Amino acid sequence: MTKRFGLDAALFSVKAYLASMLAIYIALSIGLERPYWAFLTSYIVAQPLAGAVVSKAMFRVVGTFVGAGMAVIMVPNLVQKPELLVIGIGAWLALCVFVSLLDRTPRSYAFVLAGYTAVLIVLPTVDVPDTIFTVASLRVQEITIGILCGSFVHALVLPQSVSAFMLQRVSNILADAERWSRDSLELETVAAIDKERQRLALDVTELHQLSIHLPYESTRIAPRIRTVRALQDQLSLIMPLGAAVTDRIAQLHALDAVPEEVRQLLSDAQGWFERLNAMTLLEREEAAATLQQRSRALEPRVGADASWNELILLSLLSRLAALIGAHRDCRILAEQLGTTSTRPISARAAELVEGRRGRELHVDVGGATRGAIGAFLTIAIGCALWIGSGWHEGATAIMLAGVFTALFAAAPDPLAPLRAFFAGTLIATLIGLLYGFVIMPRLDGFGQYAAAMAPMLLMLGALMQSPRWSGIALPMLLGLGSPVLVSDRYVGGFASFVNGAFAQLVGILFAIVVIRLLNSTGTHSAIRRTVRAGWADIAERANMMSPPDVRAWINRMLDRIALLAPRLAMAGRSPGAPLYDALRDLRTGVAIGELRELRLAMPQSKRGPLTEVLRKVGEYYRGLDPDRPAPADPILLEDIDIAMTAVLNDEDPQLSRAGALGLVSLRRNLFPAATPARIAHPAEVPA
Repeated sequence: MTKRFGLDAALFSVKAYLASMLAIYIALSIGLERPYWAFLTSYIVAQPLAGAVVSKAMFRVVGTFVGAGMAVIMVPNLVQKPELLVIGIGAWLALCVFVSLLDRTPRSYAFVLAGYTAVLIVLPTVDVPDTIFTVASLRVQEITIGILCGSFVHALVLPQSVSAFMLQRVSNILADAERWSRDSLELETVAAIDKERQRLALDVTELHQLSIHLPYESTRIAPRIRTVRALQDQLSLIMPLGAAVTDRIAQLHALDAVPEEVRQLLSDAQGWFERLNAMTLLEREEAAATLQQRSRALEPRVGADASWNELILLSLLSRLAALIGAHRDCRILAEQLGTTSTRPISARAAELVEGRRGRELHVDVGGATRGAIGAFLTIAIGCALWIGSGWHEGATAIMLAGVFTALFAAAPDPLAPLRAFFAGTLIATLIGLLYGFVIMPRLDGFGQYAAAMAPMLLMLGALMQSPRWSGIALPMLLGLGSPVLVSDRYVGGFASFVNGAFAQLVGILFAIVVIRLLNSTGTHSAIRRTVRAGWADIAERANMMSPPDVRAWINRMLDRIALLAPRLAMAGRSPGAPLYDALRDLRTGVAIGELRELRLAMPQSKRGPLTEVLRKVGEYYRGLDPDRPAPADPILLEDIDIAMTAVLNDEDPQLSRAGALGLVSLRRNLFPAATPARIAHPAEVPA
């Protein structure tokens, strides 16, 4: 997001430092005894983008109040029954983690915070339950001060706009997508183009996450979220269309069956992609319309005498026209995003934005359940060990373990950030010893304290913006928020500092142990669940009789592709392998949607062959096992060819065209190595 150790990182670090010092100063001025909570919160909510820090602050305020309220309700009613109190706080944390993992937007932070705020308040007050309301009230005040200071400084002092960052990202994403689509038109397949094209799924997901923060933008009139959603829809179409075009070109080129007019069309389309930046909106639309008209004019008229090469050519030209249209619409929407006016820049922009809804995301109930169980067991087992051992600092260790299991439940590999937190906390402990017992005894007043902390905080703040070092920098910052180092007066307390630091390290280690025990096959299980969810969706879509929602299907599958990519990388598996080729499954689902639309438009008497194909596709995907994958049944290939013969022999040319497009796509996706289809003549079609 920012350049490592560059001007942006330095500016962020200075603002984060000012926010933390302001939070400490205000907390001390009004007499709060634990200003370190304000200090910690100011860094936790720190974001380089103004809208992001404000939205995160809003979610955090809501979560803090809800969590504190639950703590106040729970402790007085259950303090006489410690077992029930432990079960209650564990169940509350588990519920919050479960809901947050289902939400999968920046809003989920509010649910996580509601869970672990209650843990932070309940566990330290078990021995003194009569102080629960006071502790909860103070904690809310301290955290709110940190939130407000962080939000104020980052949003108002040289703010970095979410809108500006989003517009730059849109420009980069479009440049990449247009380059991939241009490469898709090469007669010789460009190496690794499918792997590169799958990055588009991550880009679309990033746009979705950024759009959540737009309502909190403070520096300009933010783009309308509906426009972002419309752009996401068009970007989502590029992946299946580009992959289909690449496949059809490869098929025709291998058969040496690419007509010269089509070669010229592909070359001209590549030229259109290369000149997009130099053309005006009107020039782009006119050139796109010309290319689409040429594509339609070159489409072979398919019927009972159609050859396989003609069917492939029809599919190529149809998908090419749609691909050009998707890129044209992306450019229109990008220009719409760049305006501060809510009025559409063209009739096409108004049409694209109209009726846009929220993006459909993959819901992993199994993963959410696993995360919730982990959070509950962390609290339940940890409290049993703490109470049984009688260790006074055990509450701190279990409190932090619960926080970490909640925070990292959504991570592809929760152990990686936990290891970084352990290393960062250990380093922060050593630095804290230097500050707490060498430097701070020589300081006098808040000014000297702020000056003494500046070098370390400024350096760590800059490191937070480095992808390589952020995992260490944040826990170091949090480790420096020790009660010994951030207090209303210097108290020393070497034993207290060491015990507190040891409890933090034990808490992190305990979270690592619990997550390792629960997630011994976590990555593999997550991959299986995601893959199976896509297969189950295909099976369900194949058997539904209602009109298909193609946009919702594409959105969910792109989200699954974005989720699979890091997990497959951790597992050492290729996203393009047959089993994990979610892009192939995406195209299959689109083809099923086309065939369902065609079936609804056909007379009841003609639906039999298509219905049989869809039924067997559903059976195939419903029976797939990620551990023992099986190829599609050759009988399904025969049924596809029978349905192809039926639609091509129909007297309605539009029905023949639509049926050929859907069935060719389905055949190429499920049977890419099959020999070309043979289309039977009317006399050969079985009664």
